[in-house]
This record gives sequence, C-alpha cells and structure tokens, in this order.
Amino acid sequence: MSLSMGVKPYEYDDGFEDRSKMKSSDFNRSLQSILNYPYFKSLRDIIISLLIFILILVTILLRLFIFGSSYSPNLKGIDDTVQFFDLANYNGKPNGWQYEERVLFCVPLRDAAAHLPMFFDHMKKLTYPHHLIDLAFLVSDSKDDTMGALLRHLNQVQESPLQFGQIEIFEKDFGQAIGQGFSDRHGFAAQGPRRKLMARARNWLWSVALKPHHSYVYWRDADVETIPPTILEDLMHHDKDIIVPNVWRPLPDWLGNQQPYDLNSWQESDGGLQLADTLDEDACIVEGYVEYQTWRPHLAYLRDPYGDPEVEMELDGIGGVSILSKAKVFRSGSNFPAFSFEKHAETEAFGKLSKRMGFSVVGLPHYVIWHIYEPSQDDLKHMEWMALEEIRQQEEIKIKNKYDKVWDKAYVDVQGDWQKEKAKVLKNTDMSKVRKIQVDWSGSDDWHLDKNVKAGKN
Repeated sequence: MSLSMGVKPYEYDDGFEDRSKMKSSDFNRSLQSILNYPYFKSLRDIIISLLIFILILVTILLRLFIFGSSYSPNLKGIDDTVQFFDLANYNGKPNGWQYEERVLFCVPLRDAAAHLPMFFDHMKKLTYPHHLIDLAFLVSDSKDDTMGALLRHLNQVQESPLQFGQIEIFEKDFGQAIGQGFSDRHGFAAQGPRRKLMARARNWLWSVALKPHHSYVYWRDADVETIPPTILEDLMHHDKDIIVPNVWRPLPDWLGNQQPYDLNSWQESDGGLQLADTLDEDACIVEGYVEYQTWRPHLAYLRDPYGDPEVEMELDGIGGVSILSKAKVFRSGSNFPAFSFEKHAETEAFGKLSKRMGFSVVGLPHYVIWHIYEPSQDDLKHMEWMALEEIRQQEEIKIKNKYDKVWDKAYVDVQGDWQKEKAKVLKNTDMSKVRKIQVDWSGSDDWHLDKNVKAGKN
C-alpha cells in the first residue's frame, strides 16, 4: 500500500498581495530614478568594472595555482606514442597526495642484501598512496647478492595489495674500492674520493629515472632502522624545495645508548668559510673530524627529545640519509656535484648549490629518524675484550666455587668458636682495672742535663 500526500500552498489575502506589489513597484521606481543620476551612473559603472576585473583575476589565479595550466596542444592525427606534459602542473604541492602527485623514490644500493628485509618492511608501511610512488634502484659495486635479494622482495610486494607504481632497477659500477665497513666508509682519508663517487651515482640515478610526471624526488638509504610511516607527508606539508629530518643512531648501553649520526646537515659559519679559504680547490670539507674544525651549527646536535617536530632550521649543507626534494629543483639544473663545489661534494654541495640557485633548504631538528648501529673497529675491539672478560669472569666463578666446596669438606670452620673464646682469652689483658700505674714525667722537658749523666758517670 502506498500513500501519497499533497501539500496545498498557503492562500494569502488578495488585498495583502495587491498592497505588497504596489509598495514594491513604488520602491523600484524610486531606486531607478536615483540610479539614473549621472554621479550614480558613473559609480555603478566603476563598481561593475571592478567586479568583472576581480572575477577575471580570481579565475586566472585558480587556473594557475590550483588547476594548473589549461593549455593543451592539438595532437589529433599524431601517433598515440606522442605525449604532452605541462611541467607547470608538477611543481609539488604541500598536500600532494590529494592531487595525485607522484613521488620518485630513489635508493642507491651497494652490498645491501642484509638490509633489504628491514627496508621493505618500512616500505610496506608507508601511508602515502603506493600507486603514486615510483621506485628507482641503482645497484653498484656490490659483492653480495643485492640484485637477487632486491628482485625477490620486489616480486613479493608487487604481488600483494601494497604494490607500488612503476619500478626501475639500474645496475652500474663506478669503481668504488672503499669497503662497506663502518671504519672504511667513515675514515677521514676516504671521505673526499668516496663522496665524489657517490655524487656520480646519485646523478646517474635521478637523471635516468626522473619522468615529467614526477612532482617530488625522495632519497632514502636502505639501512634506516626506525622511521615514521608518514615520512613523505610529514616532510611534504612543509612546502619547502628541499627538506631533511634529523638522523640519530642507537648505541649499546656501554657506549651511551644513542648518538647523533648525520653531521652533514649544517649551517655555514665564519669558521667554515675561513677554513675553506685555506684549502686547495679540489679539497672537500667533511664534518665530524678533528682535521676540519668548522664550528658550524649542526642539525643533529640541536635535537630536543621533547621539542616541536614542526620546527624548521635553515641549512646550507644537507646529509643524504633521507632527502625530500621537489622535482623542479633537479629540472632547474641543480645536482650532486661530483667535484669540489665551495670545498664540498655530493649532498652537502647539493644543498649549497641549490641554496645558491634560490631554492629553500631546511631541516627539522626535532623530527628524528634512526639509522642502524654499525660498530667501528674500536667498538669491535672493545666488544671482543668484553666477550673475553665475560668468559674469564665465568671461569673465575667456577674455580672459586670449586675451591669453596673443597675448603668446606677439608677444613673445619672454627671462626664461630673463636669469636666466643676471644673475649675469655683477652679479658685479663687489661691491667688498668687491677692497679694504677703512675709515671713521674717531671724533668722530661729539661734540656740542660748534668754533664756527668751525659758522660755516664755516677
């Protein structure tokens, strides 16, 4: 059964309608007569012109900053392989995930097979839409099975609902002979040549992987242990051309529990500029070494565990563990100098070069990600000593327990009996209670004794 119900309009009094119409017509005639005056006619034209101008200006701004350029060439009749990209639409917005902006995720790899399980575990947890993340890997100078491990992990993630966008793997060796151990990579003598080779690798990767539809380029090391799943959104919403987080690393308790890791993010100082003037043109200043004392403010040392993670710090040099850059920075000509640029190379020189080009370069001192702990040679020696010392102490405890057992069986412990007999044995040794002993000390302070006494005569 269906019900229908009609609503009848209110029936107004005809006399009221007539009076209302008459009053309205009188008001309109009066207003029209006022607006017909020359003064009001010219003012009305000005207001209308201003409104039209504002409307046109707002329309243009909306097209430029929100909807992008509306220009599109006529490609009818041209082969389907021809594509048109207006790069003005890929400048990178602070909320790029809402505008379907794509991120190029660049990962240089070398002997990284052991780190890939941890790396892909972080990748799966990223909250930025995975279909908007294109992955680009560069495998170079590896002695382990980095390529095989990488292919296995990529197949697993691409067969899951967490699959990413386009994936490209490049393999190219750059003749990097420096070892991958902590002391090898962070030794002072290796820094200059190592940084320049790493710069070549980074430039090679982004130059072949960057596509016209990419709005952002994100660089990440594979050996990051702890990182927020929202890292892309957290960095992106600051709307900076280049931005980096603070990077620390955990330490064993006997080394202090934690430590700043990436000292390559800093502000320039007078000391750094003076040092640069004294070096050869091919020299590369590296932070954290007594050979180069720059007295620069480092992003890592300004961390407050309870500080606001949104606080920004302007930088000159930046580290390469985690970098989010707008794609227009690279399209405009900035890169990772593989030579000494203002006495720096690679990521630190990238920061200085980009800032010289007018791009914003900032870091977040209180927003921290954690690099893995890699023991140095000194740490390994100390750890070996600690292991041997632990074994020695265990053996000492075993021997002590053995001797204690033999001692208990072979000897009778009379210590308790002796404590009881001690008081009885010694109770008569104190003669002060029996008789008083008096000593005549008179004359003991006389210095002039009889000569005969001195000579031993009576």
